[in-house]
Amino acid sequence: MSVRGPDALGGRAAVVGIGATEFSKDSGRSELKLAVEAVHAALDDAGLTPADVDGLVTFTMDTNPEITVAQATGMGELSFFSRVHYGGGAACATVQQAALAVATGVAEVVVCYRAFNERSGRRFGSGVQHREPSAEGAALGWSLPFGLLTPASWVAMAAQRYLHTYQLTPEAFGHVAVTGRRHAANNPAAYFHGKPITLADHAASRWIVEPLRLLDCCQETDGGQAIVVTTVERARDLRQHPAVITAAAQGAGRRQEAMTSFYRDELASLPEMGVVARQLWRTSGLTPAEIDVAILYDHFTPFVLMQLEEFGFCGPGEAAGFVAADGMPLNTHGGQLGEAYLHGMNGIAEAVRQLRGTSVNQRSDAAHVLVTAGTGVPTSGLILGRDD
Repeated sequence: MSVRGPDALGGRAAVVGIGATEFSKDSGRSELKLAVEAVHAALDDAGLTPADVDGLVTFTMDTNPEITVAQATGMGELSFFSRVHYGGGAACATVQQAALAVATGVAEVVVCYRAFNERSGRRFGSGVQHREPSAEGAALGWSLPFGLLTPASWVAMAAQRYLHTYQLTPEAFGHVAVTGRRHAANNPAAYFHGKPITLADHAASRWIVEPLRLLDCCQETDGGQAIVVTTVERARDLRQHPAVITAAAQGAGRRQEAMTSFYRDELASLPEMGVVARQLWRTSGLTPAEIDVAILYDHFTPFVLMQLEEFGFCGPGEAAGFVAADGMPLNTHGGQLGEAYLHGMNGIAEAVRQLRGTSVNQRSDAAHVLVTAGTGVPTSGLILGRDD
């Protein structure tokens, strides 16, 4: 049974530090080195030191174990360490787990991190090349033999159904790509800084798996990003104005699989994000009209449209028009399409910048920012707010 009422976590923890490496296609250094650089940068941003940290949270599918990162960064004793599964779906859940730890006194300062050479090393976009037998992996046996070998091919099935259901053309996805690249063009940290695109550019880009074109697919990036979380009370004494974790949630839908949930009743929606949306609205007490900026996980453009609909920013099938009309500031860092693919952690950092007033595409007086993690898999989300 899904949670039926607001939870008690909202407002008890805050993000106080963000830090990242440069975003590149060939970092020239180990993934551990990237993690260490990002963690040190985030702690420096917060005005803290490695000695202040007693908790770490990361993802599975990561080569940087918590205790190794603690040792390499110069941390001392840890009282909390954790990993969250399901790739990009884990991004916001790392912050949720950090908030749970500090709110309950299990830890005082928790760092969430993600670092990988996702372009020069293991490329998630290359799909399944080898997998040890597992119950989860068995689900792929219904898809792989028929040529559905990569994330793009898995998403293409849902994307095609979405277009059919709402009588749309692939241009609907182009509005998301154009928006992300427009914002990336203003962002010096973005890989596509200074390189906006048009709908014509989107339509001219090569097919990857119909109806997805090259410009519907996120980048593959080398880099690292870290986020520092502590209690709201301690946050107020630190260097940066805190970004309060107003609400945090995880979600998995009925008949959920990891990217291949093709046996649901409906393919043109994202039930896992619907679970997250309902809990974020319950706990925060907010409505879509009160969100100032949305940082939505954009590994593939169709899933951005479906997320807008799951959260109630527009009706089913209306999201392409909503984005085309600039219905709200969306992925103001450029997203994973334009800035970098760090499994959504860089999106959390952008939400913090919006609340600090330091984004390169700043929304004036941003008070509430929605952030989501990867879709098509069990996922997570956050609403961050100012400490007024």
